[in-house]
Amino acid sequence: MNLLQLIEQYVAFRQALGERFQTNAAILRAFGRALDVGVDMDDVAPERVKAFLDGTGPITSSWHIKHNALRGFYSYAISRGYVATAPLPTVIPKRPPAFVPYIYSHQELHRLLQAIDSFRSTRSCLDSITLRTLVLLLYGTGLRVGEALALDRADVDWDQSLLTVRRTKFFKTRLVPFGPQLGQALIQYVARPQSSSPMPLEGAPLFTTRAGVRVKRRTLDSTFRRLCQLAGLRRSDGARYEPRLHDLRHSFAVHRLTSWYRQRADVQKLLPHLAVYLGHVHLAGTQVYLSMTPDLLQEAAGRFARYAGEGVTHD
Repeated sequence: MNLLQLIEQYVAFRQALGERFQTNAAILRAFGRALDVGVDMDDVAPERVKAFLDGTGPITSSWHIKHNALRGFYSYAISRGYVATAPLPTVIPKRPPAFVPYIYSHQELHRLLQAIDSFRSTRSCLDSITLRTLVLLLYGTGLRVGEALALDRADVDWDQSLLTVRRTKFFKTRLVPFGPQLGQALIQYVARPQSSSPMPLEGAPLFTTRAGVRVKRRTLDSTFRRLCQLAGLRRSDGARYEPRLHDLRHSFAVHRLTSWYRQRADVQKLLPHLAVYLGHVHLAGTQVYLSMTPDLLQEAAGRFARYAGEGVTHD
């Protein structure tokens, strides 16, 4: 069986199960190209597989992502009799330290918003009100960047202050309420003068460029990178990545949890609600935020100290 042909068969199989399978499909196709177009499954040598996994630089988390994709592929191939064994490495390198998201302080968020005004004189295809509204929405609701950019105007229920998020990471639609301040910012945004001809409500993107087309992720990423430079925001912990758009989602979650602790709310009881709001499939995805910043750890420690100080005993 030809390697590339089986890769396409496997990708089609996974997508037929309802998965997007985009990242793993790209990895497997790159693997197939790296090992020559006409190579047969039985001719894939372990050293070629290892060379693909190792790449040319130091071992990073991408090694494990690629390994996971190949492991799934070879499990499929073995189960259907295309190969007897998987030519994967038997020694798995240690995972690098987990990436730590950047949590914006409230002061830094104000600096970001102030820096947006400087974009009025740039040649960016995004005007300042679009950029401002997107930053406010991402921080105010914790939406993923892709979810925000996929919103249509029809997805905003102005009467109920609800967003309908349809294209989620896990193929589920969810309703996301928003507060009055964010609602006012959204109203001002959609009421702004537009140079492009008006579009019908159905299918019209909520966030558009100056040309009236839906904002692309790479456009927003590059613009946000310049915005952080204008605001003077940089990481000082030696991390590989500078503050990102997606970190606004992490900041939303951490600030919400910190606020609950300071209000002496029952955080463990509220955590599942936050998980649903964020669109997490498993609660563990939300629990990671509980230890993400010193402030949050301090609040949690203070809660435990008050609990212990009350002399609570368990029979």
